[in-house]
Amino acid sequence: MPAHRIFTTPFSSVYPHYVAKVERKGRTRDEVDEAICWLTGYDAAGLAAALEDEVDFATFFDQAPAMTTHAALITGSICGVRVEEVEDPLMRRIRMLDKLVDEIAKGRPMTKVLRGGPDSRTTVQARATG
Repeated sequence: MPAHRIFTTPFSSVYPHYVAKVERKGRTRDEVDEAICWLTGYDAAGLAAALEDEVDFATFFDQAPAMTTHAALITGSICGVRVEEVEDPLMRRIRMLDKLVDEIAKGRPMTKVLRGGPDSRTTVQARATG
């Protein structure tokens, strides 16, 4: 079976849509970046480099420094698909990111979006600034 088209889509081509979705609902780009960094372990410079280098989704997640240990807590449906039931590991990670962005757009507090784990909001902010 051929790989899904999203796997070879540049992350930088979808990122503006994530940002636009949350900004339409009064949220910010910083919140999207915070969720991405929390999920993947990228810091602000690493995320900026991935966007600038126009890496595809497969490369973006393959090169992610450290997926959060709380990723299994990301559950629920996105586009009619239950995140926890997606079999392909890469597609599951993409759906997890979609779910986080969706929760931000729906106004969920960031501490809940980031699942309130020990490496949630304060550590992400330190990673982004440090």
